Amino acid sequence: MPYLTPTSAGVILNLHIVPRATKNLIQGLHGDALKIRLNAPPVEGAANTALIQFLAKTLDLPRARLQLLAGQTSRAKKVLVLGVKAADIRPVLSPPQ
Repeated sequence: MPYLTPTSAGVILNLHIVPRATKNLIQGLHGDALKIRLNAPPVEGAANTALIQFLAKTLDLPRARLQLLAGQTSRAKKVLVLGVKAADIRPVLSPPQ
């Protein structure tokens, strides 16, 4: 999948974030990125915090295993998921068909 990049530390997720949505959900693909809608506004890091919480809950992982690598002030973000393999999280993150 183009939005998953395996690394020695885990997996990097390429994400496109849509803030101020009605609810948090994985919507589909946006180019080579996974499109995630978040109900948090993009103000003072609220959307970044909501993203990490949403991914941690979706992947059933502690928030400490997710790191925002790039895109602190952008809709295009890269998140490192530590200690997992792409094959383990692909089914959970697969966008709806």
